[in-house]
Amino acid sequence: METQSLKTLFDSAFDEIDQVREAFTPQLTPREVGTVISVATGIVKVSGLPGAGFDELLMFPGDIPGIAFNVDEDEIGVVLLGEYWHLQAGDEVRRTGRVMDVAVGYGLLGRVIDPLGRSLDGNRSLASDKRLPVERPAVPIMDRAPVTVPLQTGIKVIDALIPIGRGQRELILGDRQTGKTAIAIDTILNQREQNVLCVYCAIGQRASSVAKTVATLREKGAMDYTVVVVTEGNDPPGLTYIAPYAATSIAEFFMEAGRDVLIVYDDLTHHARSYRELSLLLRRPPGREAFPGDIFYIHSRLLERSTHLRMELGGGSLTALPIIETEAQNISAYIPTNLISITDGQIYLSPTLFELGVLPAVDVGKSVSRVGGKAQRAAYRAVAGDLKLAYAQFEELENFSRFGARMDNDTRKIIEHGQRIRTCLKQSEFSPVSVPDQIAVLLTLTAELFDPIPLDRMVEAEQAVRGAVADIPAEVRERLDRADKLSNEDRQIIIEIARHVLKGFQPMPEQTEDKQ
Repeated sequence: METQSLKTLFDSAFDEIDQVREAFTPQLTPREVGTVISVATGIVKVSGLPGAGFDELLMFPGDIPGIAFNVDEDEIGVVLLGEYWHLQAGDEVRRTGRVMDVAVGYGLLGRVIDPLGRSLDGNRSLASDKRLPVERPAVPIMDRAPVTVPLQTGIKVIDALIPIGRGQRELILGDRQTGKTAIAIDTILNQREQNVLCVYCAIGQRASSVAKTVATLREKGAMDYTVVVVTEGNDPPGLTYIAPYAATSIAEFFMEAGRDVLIVYDDLTHHARSYRELSLLLRRPPGREAFPGDIFYIHSRLLERSTHLRMELGGGSLTALPIIETEAQNISAYIPTNLISITDGQIYLSPTLFELGVLPAVDVGKSVSRVGGKAQRAAYRAVAGDLKLAYAQFEELENFSRFGARMDNDTRKIIEHGQRIRTCLKQSEFSPVSVPDQIAVLLTLTAELFDPIPLDRMVEAEQAVRGAVADIPAEVRERLDRADKLSNEDRQIIIEIARHVLKGFQPMPEQTEDKQ
């Protein structure tokens, strides 16, 4: 009886399977497949894909992606985004029907990835369920809001004299080994507890340099709010080319979620060179310095994506710090002038100042912020208003004093005051200074309380003033943190505290007479 019931069950099951099989109609999915014609360094020529569009993602054997760059009538020039040593003429190429995209989301925070979204830190695979195209149009002008909130870098010379606002694009340029990356890393470190997320994009850097930077960020606890996108010098040029665009898409996800984001491009010189290499290999016409004619456009469409959104769109912001390398202090070269004209100001690092030990080696005369002054805290504007002029006067008079010219008392006073300004603006690497500390030091400077102190004791004196910030009344410190305007009473309180602290650093009257 039991055998009979099992036979009936199997018969009914087979009947259902037969019904499903007979009802199934196979559907043919057309797939466009092309053929590799030739392979060169980082690029291939492909034929047989008449429906492929510009910037479409194509897949090669071994799951190597490529981007359709030159779409001609007879062939397509493709930029490869992976190891291409095993590709050869005759290999099949297939279309994907989509453009290049990258994984985005909060799961990327604390991770080191490449522009394709692959993990480089040896940890678990990336947890992300959303992807965005690496090439996206910039936010329309009508969706943007003015830059009104400062981005504190923790670097005294920048926050006081060359302020940066959230949503601004501030170029960092200078010769190699002048501290450009150090300024960007210091700015990232200072965003701890500032509610600002960071994206650091290393473009064509040495592996040792990237490892050192990531180690610093981990040691200082900055990886908790930072995404690191890396391409190394031995990566294919196509990967180096898409790196900043992929990093910007990651940053835009956070910006569109209403967050304030800082992105660092280190550096766009390597980006421009990789694009020149690809363009020359694809036989595009070369222009000035062998760069293709659209070299300005590749950087302008990248940096134009950094902005401050209107409150109706979440109010998020994306602040860009592109880095560019100059050669022999030539800031009028092709790529530097392009980027100076695109960005909202520049911070120029002088090798001369670097050699003199003035660190960070920011040349205040050649540096400018075209937007940040409007976003600067009122307390900074009141304190640092005359500082830039006094420093410029000092630099000019210092050059004259080197010729041994006789100086009157006023000139000597300006030079001595300028030397104190320069000493106070010096700052060691990886040591951001808080807003109350900066304002206390700058107020002491503008009140000329440092002027009687010998130069060899200035570092101690500055540390003493910063240590005395704890003695400032709590309500005054709160006003400094809230970016309120400093009242005359607040200024007097801070100045009196500084004056009291600095009494022990001033030389005795008899020492002053001996010196004279």
